[in-house]
Amino acid sequence: MKSKSELTDFYYKALYPILQDLEKDRKILRSRIISVGTIYTIVFALLIYTVYGSIKDEDVLTWGIFLYVAIGGFIYKFMIKDYTSEFKEKIISPLIDSLEEKLTYHKDLHISEHLFVRSKLFSSPDRTSGNDLVKGEIKNTKIRFSDFHAEKRHRNSKGRDSWSTIFRGLFVVAEFNKNFIGETVVLPDTAQKTFGDLIGNWLQSKNLGRDELVKMDDPEFEKRFVVYSDDQIEARYILSNSIMKKLTTFEKRFGHPLYISFVRNHIHLAVYYNKDMFEPSIFSSLLEYKTAMEYVDTLHLATGIIEELKLNERIWSKV
Repeated sequence: MKSKSELTDFYYKALYPILQDLEKDRKILRSRIISVGTIYTIVFALLIYTVYGSIKDEDVLTWGIFLYVAIGGFIYKFMIKDYTSEFKEKIISPLIDSLEEKLTYHKDLHISEHLFVRSKLFSSPDRTSGNDLVKGEIKNTKIRFSDFHAEKRHRNSKGRDSWSTIFRGLFVVAEFNKNFIGETVVLPDTAQKTFGDLIGNWLQSKNLGRDELVKMDDPEFEKRFVVYSDDQIEARYILSNSIMKKLTTFEKRFGHPLYISFVRNHIHLAVYYNKDMFEPSIFSSLLEYKTAMEYVDTLHLATGIIEELKLNERIWSKV
């Protein structure tokens, strides 16, 4: 597997001519989006002003804003659809091919809902979506990851549905190098951070939706994570001092909420982001170093788990 610097070199040296062509298309597309967006906003504002002036109902304004955002979002996605597809085929796909030959990329697929639910990290969703599925082997360890969005449906007294996000970000599933039969879940420690040690610990121990609270002997790990498991001994067997230090380093490095579970001899890792990870930038240059590094960093975040946690080392009783 290529190192981060090798991947960055490949991005600039092998893909730069393609990026220059895509950059020209991006500028044209950006101008088109600004023009269409301006006309759309003026027409919609005049329409709402006219309707509101006729019936004087404040619900018109509420529904007008809702429709403006919904239709605007649909128009934007329609306008960037072809450009996004071309970017992924010409940039993301070869980037992944160069990283590891045993990985395959499917831009329109995502992690299955079954694996998301199996992880026990979040509540069961009512609707899922995602894209950019990568799957295959790295150093004899099976891995798959993708952007994933899970949502919960809410229905009010008038029968109207609304949706809230359960999880959105990068979701990774990989074989773990130890055999285990229980289920261990590692979550961000929000209770202790918010309410302090005494109340935070009490709230964690009263989490009825989880198994038994497991206290670990690594103070730095305990500050950042809370552990639940149906087997105290097995949880400590899986979360060795080495694994805890690596997960702590992993979380510090990327600075996003990190959720981990060990279920059915697999590690499930969810990194919470608020955007799709492999989408092309429309309003900033593809040639900027920062933009390039976002794609490279995301790939190394997902695949680096193999090396960071040494999942390829078949230790203990794993065959």
